[in-house]
Amino acid sequence: MKPRLVLKTSRIAPKLSRKQRDLGKISQLAHKRFKTLTPKRTGNAKRRTRLQNNIIKADYPYAQRLDQGYSRQARDGMSEPTIRYIQQLVRRIIGR
Repeated sequence: MKPRLVLKTSRIAPKLSRKQRDLGKISQLAHKRFKTLTPKRTGNAKRRTRLQNNIIKADYPYAQRLDQGYSRQARDGMSEPTIRYIQQLVRRIIGR
């Protein structure tokens, strides 16, 4: 008789739940990271950066210029470093 593979759902389900919960937090963590990277002169850019339906919205007229590296405080902008951060988070969560 051949041995059968038996999946132990009682051990898989909690791990899957943790991964789903952690993946669900990514947008909040990315928003926080984006705001941390946002240059601060008057504070307007940070104040007007919001998370709306898992989308980071930079709602000020010079957002694109800042994201293109216009400020010495954020030479790489905010989007690209945030995307790299998200990729690291996903790798860490899935790789556990």
